[in-house]
Amino acid sequence: MTRARREQLRRGGAAALDICVVAALYYGSAKLGLLQQLVRGQVTPLWPPTGIALASLLLRGPRVWPGIALGALLVNASLGPSVWAVLLIVSGNTLAPFCSYLLLRRTGFRVELDRLRDALALIFLGAFTGMLVSATTGSGTLALAGVLSADQFWPTWSVWWTGDAMGVLVVTPVLLVLRSARLPKDVPPARWVEGLLLLAATVCVGFLETSHAPLMFLGFPLLIWAAFRFQLAGAAPCALAVSTFAVIAAAQESGPFAGHDLLTNMITLQAFNGSSSLTALLVAATVSERTQTQKEIARACGHLAAMVAEMAQSGYRATLPDGAGAKDAEEHGGRTRRPGISS
Repeated sequence: MTRARREQLRRGGAAALDICVVAALYYGSAKLGLLQQLVRGQVTPLWPPTGIALASLLLRGPRVWPGIALGALLVNASLGPSVWAVLLIVSGNTLAPFCSYLLLRRTGFRVELDRLRDALALIFLGAFTGMLVSATTGSGTLALAGVLSADQFWPTWSVWWTGDAMGVLVVTPVLLVLRSARLPKDVPPARWVEGLLLLAATVCVGFLETSHAPLMFLGFPLLIWAAFRFQLAGAAPCALAVSTFAVIAAAQESGPFAGHDLLTNMITLQAFNGSSSLTALLVAATVSERTQTQKEIARACGHLAAMVAEMAQSGYRATLPDGAGAKDAEEHGGRTRRPGISS
């Protein structure tokens, strides 16, 4: 067997493994998302598979799209009203993250999420725009199949779009952070204590969010704290936790979600989760940009100081060219001696 053939088989095996892993993650996260279903047992206000699908496309490339389609097929096979409806829903679930991936690539998106433009692109293109495809395809399919009545279309569409968009906003950043996660070294104990305090405060605020008191706004100080002190590594998990507790409160119709219809609750939930994710990602990206700028300035200052020290050690003295010296002398009324001419 030639070397080129072995390399081709190795790449094919790696691609097949990526597809199987994506399909398994999609299916497993879908089962978790369905625990909070609100419409017909398959429409949920937080759909983690979309975040997993978009993150897999960003990290592994478009070759993993069959894994997304396979995972969506396994999830919807037992939920769809008919075979053609299942295929249409699967197509929408596959095309939505792929469209988001193409939109992000067109803007020069970087998976490090260390620029403000990357955070804005993920929010407005990856989540809000790309997920219009799956929400419209899925809700339209259920309406054509006779499962939804005319007055149920827009509430179902709002839940579908909210769930898919929230999956991108709160799950994708966490997966992108895990991609480059490393165990920190030489971290002072005070830093570990601060992290544990942030974790404890997030859990306490989560219990308050799911109570009958409308205290969801308490999550915003935590998001700002996490973004400023831990940047994206702290902001992304904190946003995921805050949004998850908000989804649970919406499903239980507690706190600010009590006494309202489904469409109103989904608008409220979308506004809160969108605002919290926007706050976390934008603050974290801004702090990352500032830190990177400070490092570049320090690096430039160090390089300049090294050059000055080297010049001083070598006894280098800056001199003007002959022509420049003569011109300067003429401008100041001086006399310049030229070769072959005596004064």
